[in-house]
Amino acid sequence: MNAAAAFFYLFSGITIASGLMVVAARNPVHSVLFLILAFVNAAGLFLLLGAEFLAMLLIVVYVGAVAVLFLFVVMMLDVDFAEFRQGFLQYLPIGALIGLIFAVELLLVVGTWAIDPQIVRAPVAAIPSNISNTEAIGRVLYTQYIYYFQAAGLVLLVAMIGAIVLTLRERPGVKRQDIVAQNARTKATAMDVKKVPSRAGVPEELA
Repeated sequence: MNAAAAFFYLFSGITIASGLMVVAARNPVHSVLFLILAFVNAAGLFLLLGAEFLAMLLIVVYVGAVAVLFLFVVMMLDVDFAEFRQGFLQYLPIGALIGLIFAVELLLVVGTWAIDPQIVRAPVAAIPSNISNTEAIGRVLYTQYIYYFQAAGLVLLVAMIGAIVLTLRERPGVKRQDIVAQNARTKATAMDVKKVPSRAGVPEELA
């Protein structure tokens, strides 16, 4: 066994174990930490495949942004998980049925899956040798799949605008910052000078 195969089995084993712990962990903070570990080892698998751009995307985007955001949200929100577990037995039959369907599908996929010996014996490089992986992805993304790329950007733009609209609706009792009113303030409207006699203390109406 060479070093590449050893690292492949190492990254694969840790990724699978981390994925199982994401589901099995009772503490949601621990689940997010195991998710970060799974992302890091998946990035290692991409490095072994020669896809360094995808590996850096996993580290920067998923680990550095998405997973850390999940972690902060889980830690900041005071969620009563005991209340969520009260209806566990109610949905147990439906969950068991869905799990059984997934198990049958996985068995069918694994039982009928076969690898062509020619692919293993003579692997072919996915990109030409004279350009880098990142340049090859850019050429394909911005030429052949440019319309799909723009459509995905429009979908994300609509989702962002929808999130802003939902969060900026008027709510009673919520104070909002008025930049125009703040910039228009003068000394007369911002301060109210009161003359207090010496050793008289602060009156109750000013306290």
